[in-house]
Amino acid sequence: MGIYKIIDIVGTSTKSFSDASKNGVIEVAKTVKNIRRAEVRKFDMKIVDDEVVQYRAELNIAFEIER
Repeated sequence: MGIYKIIDIVGTSTKSFSDASKNGVIEVAKTVKNIRRAEVRKFDMKIVDDEVVQYRAELNIAFEIER
């Protein structure tokens, strides 16, 4: 049975919530290994001058700790 750690991250995109989620996982995978699960906790947008300029996805990332 493995031991897992969960971290909170925020992914961003100028295109979509889906891209924001994917970008978050891609960036975390550069430094975190053994990722097992990503759970989207919240979506929000950055608005400037009544325009959406950034999509944000808050994620919980679960990864197995090596022993």
